Amino acid sequence: MKLYQISGTRIGLPPPVQYGMVDSIGMFPKLELNAESEVPLYRQLYERIRELVGSGALQRGERLPATRELAGALGLNRTTVSAAYALLESEGLVQGHVGRGSFVLAEPRPGSAGLGWEQLLPAPDALSAPAPAPSGAISFATSRPSEDLFPMDDFRLSCQEVLGEPGAASILQLGSPGGYAPLRHYLLEEARREGVARPGDDVIVTNGCQQALDLLQRVLVRPGDTVLVEDPVYPGLKNLFLRAGAQLAGVPVGRDGIDLEALERLLERGRPRLLIVTPNFQNPTGATLPAPARRTVLRLARAAGLVVVENDIYGELRYEGSPLASIKQLDEAGDTVLLRSFSKLAFPGLRVGWVIAPKPLANRLADAKQLADLHTDQLSQAVLLRFAVSGRLLEHRARMLAAGAQRLRAVLEACERWLPPGAAFTRPEGGMNLWVRLPEPLDAAELLNRAQRAGVSYLPGKYFAVSRQEPGALRLSFAGLAPEEIRAGLAILGEIFSSELARARLERFESAPAMV
Repeated sequence: MKLYQISGTRIGLPPPVQYGMVDSIGMFPKLELNAESEVPLYRQLYERIRELVGSGALQRGERLPATRELAGALGLNRTTVSAAYALLESEGLVQGHVGRGSFVLAEPRPGSAGLGWEQLLPAPDALSAPAPAPSGAISFATSRPSEDLFPMDDFRLSCQEVLGEPGAASILQLGSPGGYAPLRHYLLEEARREGVARPGDDVIVTNGCQQALDLLQRVLVRPGDTVLVEDPVYPGLKNLFLRAGAQLAGVPVGRDGIDLEALERLLERGRPRLLIVTPNFQNPTGATLPAPARRTVLRLARAAGLVVVENDIYGELRYEGSPLASIKQLDEAGDTVLLRSFSKLAFPGLRVGWVIAPKPLANRLADAKQLADLHTDQLSQAVLLRFAVSGRLLEHRARMLAAGAQRLRAVLEACERWLPPGAAFTRPEGGMNLWVRLPEPLDAAELLNRAQRAGVSYLPGKYFAVSRQEPGALRLSFAGLAPEEIRAGLAILGEIFSSELARARLERFESAPAMV
């Protein structure tokens, strides 16, 4: 068993790697981590420090070692230590102060009174998202449309028409777990017209795409099953399947979507249960999978007996180029499961998404939904149906595409102008997000607090990572911001990133040994 150990001022690893004295850590309590454990190292480190705080071995106000110091002492990657500290901070056990370090907040647990909720509750499965940006900040952190684009007059009119119909009271009754029947009929007919739905398919309406993913894991995934996901990937998807006990295998995402060679290697290595892929404007990278690659995914999945779940919630938001056939549309066997939603195009708060799947699976999903929440709110479904059939949705989509194109141009131009030399970013043709990779040694997570103090927020790459850590990566969600906000926000970020890069390079130069 390979142990990572820190005890007092002596840091050591069993042979063949051995560290000597490290004076900078001080008399920090003993820590042991098992590199061969199935528990990730950052979780082990988090749990060890959590235990030290709870027992009183680490007192309130005591300073933790800096992430760079502790990483060097334990022989770990710095991002591993940063992830452990982030978990501790999310639970209120420690608090980080830029330039000063992280300090213990919690008192030792008393031996009496109360249930001891910190011990009773299981440890979190994943990193908690950073605190929301303060009011008035320019936030690139949330992938959602701008409220300024909501057609409120059209929405009010749709509500009035629905509530003014005879029999409107029935909409306020309990409904079918499969969804509001008129909306299901409309969605299925639209899917057939598009060539997406097969004769053996059916539709189930869900509380957004997130619930659709939850129902799929309940029905299709058992603890220990391997699920293939994109890497990086939307945190809500990753965390959902981790909580279900699935083993996640990340398929790297590049400029043109998932790496097909890596996918093939993963399929040869084991028998995964399903593959979840976002072929259009993937979250967080904005990448789109080309048509030939979509056919390759189908071929590989068919040979492996793999269920393909196509998450297509951004497909309607194409601002440039020509639309591509969905994987579901290309699948002649009809086995692909397609997820779509009104949330990104219309009103996210109404929480109406849907699944198009073979009828046996759709029926099982409806059973699972009935256990979860009985049914999706029927008034929201009826209003969105009226919004669609009246032609108002089509008009709204045209406005959304025009505004989205402006915002996309603004973010690409601002990235070109303000990001420091050596930075790279994706160039999507639609959607809501793009992916930035800062030059080494910049760490996007460590720079977030500084950005927030300057009035700008974003999501660091560590929240999207499955098996590949990219300290310099971050997601910019641009669709909810006006072009002038995008330009102003990136000017601030560019100044922060450039000044930190110059400082880091100067430190590296000054610390380099003289050549004589």
